[in-house]
Amino acid sequence: MNRLKVIFAGTPEFARVALAQLHAAGFEIALVLTQPDRPAGRGMKLQASPVKQFAQEHGIPVAQPRSLRLDGKYPEDAAAAQTVIAAVQADVMVVAAYGLILPLWALTAPRLGCLNIHASLLPRWRGAAPIHRAIEAGDALTGITIMQMDVGLDTGDMLAVEALPIQPQHSTATLHDELAALGGRMIVAALAHAAEGSLQPVPQPTEGITYAHKIEKAESAIDWTLPVAHIERRIRAFDPFPAASTHLVGGAGEVIKLWRAEVDAAPLPADAQPGQVLSADASGVCVACADGVLRLTELQRPGGKRLAAADFLRGFALPPQAVFASPAH
Repeated sequence: MNRLKVIFAGTPEFARVALAQLHAAGFEIALVLTQPDRPAGRGMKLQASPVKQFAQEHGIPVAQPRSLRLDGKYPEDAAAAQTVIAAVQADVMVVAAYGLILPLWALTAPRLGCLNIHASLLPRWRGAAPIHRAIEAGDALTGITIMQMDVGLDTGDMLAVEALPIQPQHSTATLHDELAALGGRMIVAALAHAAEGSLQPVPQPTEGITYAHKIEKAESAIDWTLPVAHIERRIRAFDPFPAASTHLVGGAGEVIKLWRAEVDAAPLPADAQPGQVLSADASGVCVACADGVLRLTELQRPGGKRLAAADFLRGFALPPQAVFASPAH
């Protein structure tokens, strides 16, 4: 068994993967911190986070404070968390997509501080949505940075970095899974080094800093006046959330979700307007963009399933000269 006593703070599936790898590697996980249960699903019943579900399945104590700020909106939650964290006397806290800001008292509570699993090559894409923004921007590489946390936003010293190529077919969903597995392997190795006292912190570069702002639902509507390559990347970046979408000008207002697309080699007709449907058949729905043609190959109607274009068109007739709307600027 590894001798480090660990507190783990995380909430979604990305964090659960890391928790599972730490557990499998034999680290003593004395406490799990995760977000409070949230309403989810059609019945909007309270649902435990993936991290909480794993902890309960393996008999690990769980705390779910609404905040860790002693001077914040929920000081009683923060005080209770401070008490339980102090009682654990952990060597280190591992943080992965937790969703709460860690104040200074939490960062310094464990003997070795707090190590964060961040899904980018810092200092590029600090912040909330690094996987989405890397795909949207057309980055060739992303990766995982294991970081010693400080009070800044993803500004701490780097302890380990490993790159991962972004493939042309990667969506946020598929890239997330690869990065989660990589992050799990890297944090196990980092804690092994921490136990030996052999971690070597490296300050982040002061150049190349970018911020991955939180994904907003309002971003989902596709702007067909943008370059075709940009739109294709957005569709992949917004899978699974918030899902790229569009609707027909003058239609019934049905929002169509767009899940897969490819840049088409056909030249853009000189008289085509952005959003105009140029063709629609079993191979896809070809739409005019600012500088090229995008072929939509997987779409979804409200309440329906994700369908290949051929199946989608059987239940959704596109009228001649149909035009998809772009958001008002």
